[in-house]
Amino acid sequence: MRRLLRSRPFQEILARLIATYVELIIATLRWRYENREAAEDAMAAPEGAMGLFWHGRIVQAMACRPILKDKPRRVMISLSRDGEFIALAAQRLGIPAIRGSTGKGGQGLAKGGAAAFRQAVALARAGGVVIMTPDGPRGPAEVLTAGTIRLASAAGCPVFLMGLAARPALRLSSWDSARIPLPFARAVLVLDGPLRAPAGASEAALSSMRYDWQTRLRTAQARAEGRL
Repeated sequence: MRRLLRSRPFQEILARLIATYVELIIATLRWRYENREAAEDAMAAPEGAMGLFWHGRIVQAMACRPILKDKPRRVMISLSRDGEFIALAAQRLGIPAIRGSTGKGGQGLAKGGAAAFRQAVALARAGGVVIMTPDGPRGPAEVLTAGTIRLASAAGCPVFLMGLAARPALRLSSWDSARIPLPFARAVLVLDGPLRAPAGASEAALSSMRYDWQTRLRTAQARAEGRL
């Protein structure tokens, strides 16, 4: 069964189903936004940007695609076999993947980390949007990695923290307690930003910023759920 789940034909079918479902969600979710104007201003500017949200809210985040307008965008997804169908689904939804992970230490030690880091920095500097889950691909849940801050510092672009919630939604028994909103659900997007990680910051400064952003993203997530 595990071999079947990871086979290319099966993952392509699964990706097609996921993409179709997300298109349905995009068409039917009833959104409420907080600080949307700041994000729209960033999407209209020539400068690139980063969007961060917790791994368990991937489906809701994909449903935010209309906010990106025509801005070039890519999502960072690990090179694991389990990430393959997510990358295929994202491609179908018009959000190509950067395959790799910055790793917990942010030193490019994770599989594909160095190449993914370079691609993400180049995209942001060229005016595109880098979308990523700072607690992925394996958690721990809602713990922001040091690699995320280093990437933001190297890219030099504005960063938005995204709290995402929907109700009713299915809750999976996965490590990230993933939520899958149902059609016509009420949904909330709380945006915190724009934030910036200064270039050339010391390790102490980056570490402090990491915990600050982690707290702020948790707060945005709790606020989104509270507004439902």
